Amino acid sequence: MVRGATGANGREPIMHQQLSDLVIARLRESITSGAYRPGDRLVEGRIAQELDVSRVPVREALRALAVEGLVEVRPRHGAVVASFDPASARELVQIRATLEGLNARLAAEHCTPELVKRIEKVLQAGNAKVVAGETSGLLELNAQFHDLLYAAGANAMLAELMRSMRDRSRMLFVNASDEEVRVTWEEHAAILRAVQSGDAAFAALLAERHVTRAAQYYLDNIAR
Repeated sequence: MVRGATGANGREPIMHQQLSDLVIARLRESITSGAYRPGDRLVEGRIAQELDVSRVPVREALRALAVEGLVEVRPRHGAVVASFDPASARELVQIRATLEGLNARLAAEHCTPELVKRIEKVLQAGNAKVVAGETSGLLELNAQFHDLLYAAGANAMLAELMRSMRDRSRMLFVNASDEEVRVTWEEHAAILRAVQSGDAAFAALLAERHVTRAAQYYLDNIAR
């Protein structure tokens, strides 16, 4: 099937949509991992060549990531990795930390044994990668951990709001070193222990601190 073509019903072919989603995921990971830094140009042709795809899915990916707030499309300049001014970055961190704290508090009150087991499996997978020094897949596992914690909070409206905030603030949470990654997963485990014990206040405190610390590298080194 020709890339970029549309089917008889006017919808995008499944193969094209899957390719577009894959390109979005690859670019998102490159930005949130720090491979691309704020202000870096994102040249369609170069990215298409690197990923061995046509320019169409790359162009669509850049548009999608612009909606998420990871990319800015500037007139006569093209697409670049988005950046936050210091005040906006700190405001985002404050809001997300507060929301994550509230969710952790609710999770401590409502989390089920089944969800605890699912979160534990994600923690085990993440820790195994950290010990092995593997970074591939860690971002996805991190997202799974937080999504399951949102489910444990049992507040659909709060979960939707936090996912929106996570999309807007992805690049603020760049792990700068192997040590940062290790600490991140230790903090995940500590949050889960607090949730399991039903200590709502402590779970909230740990979740807020986790968000603030995870963004500290960006705040100290980029958002100046």
